[in-house]
Amino acid sequence: MICSFLIKINLLILCLVMKTKEQKNNINVITLGCSKNTYDSEILMGQLKNNGAVVKHESDDESSDIVIINTCGFIENAKQESIDTILQQVENKKNGLIKKVYVTGCLSERYKEDLQNEISEVDKFFGTNNLKELLEELKFDYKKQLLNQRKLTTPRHYAHLKISEGCNRKCSFCAIPQMRGKHISKKIEDIVDEASELAKKGIKEILLIAQDLSYYGVDIYKKRKLYDLLIELSKVDGIEWIRLHYVYPTGFPSNVIELINKNEKICSYIDMPLQHINDKILKSMRRSTTKKRTNELIKKIRKSKSNISIRTTVIVGYPGETNEIFNELKSWVMESKFERLGVFKYSHEEDTHAYNLIDDVDKEEKQRRYDEIMSIQRDISLSINKNKIGSEIKVLIDRFENGFYYARTEFDSPEVDNEVIIRNAEFLRVGSFTKVKIVDANYYDLFAEII
Repeated sequence: MICSFLIKINLLILCLVMKTKEQKNNINVITLGCSKNTYDSEILMGQLKNNGAVVKHESDDESSDIVIINTCGFIENAKQESIDTILQQVENKKNGLIKKVYVTGCLSERYKEDLQNEISEVDKFFGTNNLKELLEELKFDYKKQLLNQRKLTTPRHYAHLKISEGCNRKCSFCAIPQMRGKHISKKIEDIVDEASELAKKGIKEILLIAQDLSYYGVDIYKKRKLYDLLIELSKVDGIEWIRLHYVYPTGFPSNVIELINKNEKICSYIDMPLQHINDKILKSMRRSTTKKRTNELIKKIRKSKSNISIRTTVIVGYPGETNEIFNELKSWVMESKFERLGVFKYSHEEDTHAYNLIDDVDKEEKQRRYDEIMSIQRDISLSINKNKIGSEIKVLIDRFENGFYYARTEFDSPEVDNEVIIRNAEFLRVGSFTKVKIVDANYYDLFAEII
């Protein structure tokens, strides 16, 4: 009987030890902000997984022992969301639901000292380039050779691929250089190796991301090398779509337009934030361009054979944007008929050049201008979509939901652009390509049938 009792005690102790060990390595990563943050979280989670941790991404269950929050510090709304998330996890810690809270990313890089003083319950704050230090804090090894082994958070058929870090631009409204540092390009062979690893996992589409794709290669090759990078990436077996995000208009390599025309793997799609069109505002924004040069670039892209879809963003309510200047922006949006357009309301950010200016457009007027531009773009989007009715087009199947398959054309990026809703398909494999006929359209969606 004593022997049996001792066995039970030993088993109980073993279970407690195993449970403690499991909890210690049970980590939930929460990602806020842009696709570059998503990429960074995937790198982090890959490192954690290769160190033996049980890793979850934005898990709703409360079984994690450690929570790591990858924050955004871009504009006011994003900063507030990050702070609210930190406070929620700190509350969970106080209530005994989790043991430790770590904060990393852009907000932490930008306001580390303030955050440490204001939210002392966080166990430690890390910046955007402190992956190694974060892992050391967790008693894990940083494994440089495993940087390609990301734990993907996107669907299994597409993934982001960051080709550079930081930014050398000095746009007056943007604090990203302070948070991300100067532009640092990855080597072409390293990017191709990473793309090859993604292809082995079944990835069909890669979304190239950076603060400035146009500047790629200048720091390490002494010349712009986006064209050369695209040539090498297009040779990777298994990758069928390569999509360009965040191409800066100043210094845009025109040979890339030619490459899009002749290389079927490179999507006829350019995400190019233009921000404004008025010369006075462009100069104040420090965009290093003019209305004339901007329109010449748009015209050059429009004249290409591939019917390249342009996604852009504009900022309304920037200091000095009078009603007359806003009307100029509004007319330009109507004339340009961008396939995709997003609008930001100007956020007056400390430690930026524009912070020295008077934020003279009130909150209500910024919202009114935002609504007006979005209304214009809504009608443009409907017109463009209706013109596609009757056309036959290749699509990539993203998901099956509520009895319908949802897909995208090469002219649309995931999560931010239009979708194609397929009505008559009995079985399609998610992550596969198929050809459909567009039979109907609304403001932001196309409706199709399998041919």
